Formats: sequence, C-alpha cells, structure tokens
Amino acid sequence: MYRSLQDKRILIAGGSGFLGVSLAYQLAAHGAEIVVLSRNVPRVSGPWRYRSWDGRTLGTWRDELEEADGLVNLAGRSVACIKSPDHQDEILRSRVESTRVLGEAVRTIDSPPPVWVQMSTAHIYGDPPQSVCTEQSAFGYGLAPFVARAWEEAFHASLLPSQRGVILRTSFVLGRNRGAGGGALDTLTTLARLGLGGRVGSGQQGLSWIHETDLNRLFERALIEPTMQGAYIASAPHPVPQVEFMRELRRAIRMPIGLPAFPWMVRLGSRFLLRTDPELALYGRYVIPKRLEEEGFEFQLPDLREAMRDLLGRDGQSAG
Repeated sequence: MYRSLQDKRILIAGGSGFLGVSLAYQLAAHGAEIVVLSRNVPRVSGPWRYRSWDGRTLGTWRDELEEADGLVNLAGRSVACIKSPDHQDEILRSRVESTRVLGEAVRTIDSPPPVWVQMSTAHIYGDPPQSVCTEQSAFGYGLAPFVARAWEEAFHASLLPSQRGVILRTSFVLGRNRGAGGGALDTLTTLARLGLGGRVGSGQQGLSWIHETDLNRLFERALIEPTMQGAYIASAPHPVPQVEFMRELRRAIRMPIGLPAFPWMVRLGSRFLLRTDPELALYGRYVIPKRLEEEGFEFQLPDLREAMRDLLGRDGQSAG
C-alpha cells in the first residue's frame, strides 16, 4: 500500500458540495489527481476533473474507477430540510443507492481502487441527552440512526473482499466558505450576527464538531494508512454543550449578545423561516473519537475556540 498521495488518482463521489470541494483542494495540494463524480458541476472551479453521475445507474463514469488508487464516497442528500415523507425517502435512497451503484461499478472493472473510504454520520448513535458515545456505543433510534445503519450496511455489502474499507462517522463539520457554501456554520454565524446566537432549549444538548482541516486529514489518513480499517468516529475530542458552542461562536465574531430561544420558537423559525428540521438544533450528542485516540492521531485543531478563530478570523468573517 502506498504511503503518499503524490500522483495518485482519487475519485470523490458526491464531491461537488462543501465537504467534497474542501477535500478535493486538500488532496490535490498533496499531489493527487482528483476526479469528482456528481449530479451537478461544482459551483467553483478547482484542481479536479468532473464526471457526471446520477448516483443511481451505471454509466461511462465507471471507467474512472479503473486503476484508480482510492475511492471516497460522500454522496447523500442534505439533511438540513423539513423532514417531509418525500425528503425522508430521498435522504435514505440518495445514500443507499449511490453506495450500491458504486459497488456494482467496482465489480465490472478489472482493477478497482484498493481502498474505499465511506462517509457516515455520528448521528447513528441517536440523541442521548448525557451519554458520551464511542465506536462501541449502542446505535440510536429514529430516522437518522436508521438511515445511517442502512448506509453502512450498503457499504459493507458493496465493498469488495480485496478492498480495504474505512467508515468515517462524521460530526458537525466547521468549514470555510469557498463558493460551494460553508456548511451549517454559515447559517449559525448569520443568526449570531443578528443577536440570535444564544441558548437553544436547555442548551445542554451535545454538539460534537470537527474542523474541516482535521476531517480532510482523516480522509487522507484513511486513504494512505494500511492499518486503518472499519468504522471510526470523525469528531474533535472535546464535544461541548450547545450553549458553550454558541458562546465561542459569538466570541469569534465579537457579538456580545445572544438571545435565547425556547423550543416552540425554534420549531416555528426552523419550519417557516429557515425551512429546515428544528430537531437539528434542539437535540444533539456527545461523541469522542476513541479509536483515533488509541491509534495516536493528533488533531491540529482540537480546541473549539481556536477552531472558531481560525475559520472566522479577526473580523468575524468566514474565510474564503
């Protein structure tokens, strides 16, 4: 197994969004040739080649997998939406079907990628109020854990016996806005600038997070480290309550005021103003990356205050 990405060809399926663009820049900077498979052309130009992919059917895009050095699958509809029956169905299908068709594709070529790194979610552990979850913790109950289990089961069924497989159960990713969006941090920063960045509900719901730099380093490590295999929690080692998270965000943008929001306010505002799921704000989880800690992985930005300062800068603006 190679230990460097120099001159290696990496495919990023579902790579046109915030996470995919961030990862593509990181891997390309380390010498990799990047191919982005996606339904949509990335909204920004960058160091990659784009191939159209509907995430459901085999096509000529599968030729890109021949003799590729690694496959990363990020594909899946955003969960930041109102959970109507149609949206719930699409959230599930977009993850399971894209994983299955990648599995079909690698079975139709002579030389498939030796490693497949699969995105998953730390929401697989549900929303326990106080428990701190590790990779060995019980899975939760509800839509998100159900989808996550189906996603991972599709991955295990699709992975070739000859491939090394890694699953990254990712928490809330803090990242920069590069024109492809900056993830949910952009929305939270806007609310905080309006004075609405205070306690939500009890404020004690867990907010597990990771800086995009460290997440990208984890993807890179998964691609090149031959001992890395199986499921890992991809989250910084210090999760915090929601009230503390927003306090650090306000500090970074120099906003002294953060009005609290009662649950009924969040439910109304999320549905009619933000058009998203209020449970994303009202519930949460504390997860820690036990396996990474045991393997000696060192986070570059393990502290929330430092991570916020890095992303938001002196003037509180998201870095471009």
